[in-house]
Amino acid sequence: MQDRRVILWLLVSLCLGTLAMVIAAPAARATDLPEAALWQALRDRTAFAIMRHALAPGGGDPPGHRIGDCSTQRNLSPDGRAQARTIGDRFRAAGISNARVLSSQWCRCRDTATELRLGTVEDLPALNSFFGKSDRGPGQTKALRDWLASAPMDKPLVLVTHQVNISALTRETTSSGEIVVVRRQPDGAMQVLGSL
Repeated sequence: MQDRRVILWLLVSLCLGTLAMVIAAPAARATDLPEAALWQALRDRTAFAIMRHALAPGGGDPPGHRIGDCSTQRNLSPDGRAQARTIGDRFRAAGISNARVLSSQWCRCRDTATELRLGTVEDLPALNSFFGKSDRGPGQTKALRDWLASAPMDKPLVLVTHQVNISALTRETTSSGEIVVVRRQPDGAMQVLGSL
């Protein structure tokens, strides 16, 4: 009788554990493409890359942070700088060595964009973080959508920004250094093809 209870307890535990893993697993995107197809879409300029800055320990920024003064912001760690260089190497290995690179004005984004070594880094204020200032989110996301609607795609386009901006534009949650590959639709909608 004791053995049956142990076996029953093990089976119930196994089933509950499996159920918890299924519930916790993120849903696959319907448009998820293989990695080779994502790089091809970037090379062909039928999609753009929007990337979360590389590793910068902590969350948000200290009180009183200022754009243009890196000493007041949360910045890339040495590992973050190395991560950004590695990501740049991945672009080059995939055949993208020259891109139009736009960045948030926050130092951790500009430093990530610079370490990619894919081209001159341009500021795009619509990519600036609105973390902790959600009232600015809708207007800023609209400004980014408007910019994207007419942005020339004469070379691969790489945007470096923050988690909050990526989520507002694509509804995707990203980790540090993750790249979301997005196709802009004629109606202004953003179609996520996958992530790298």
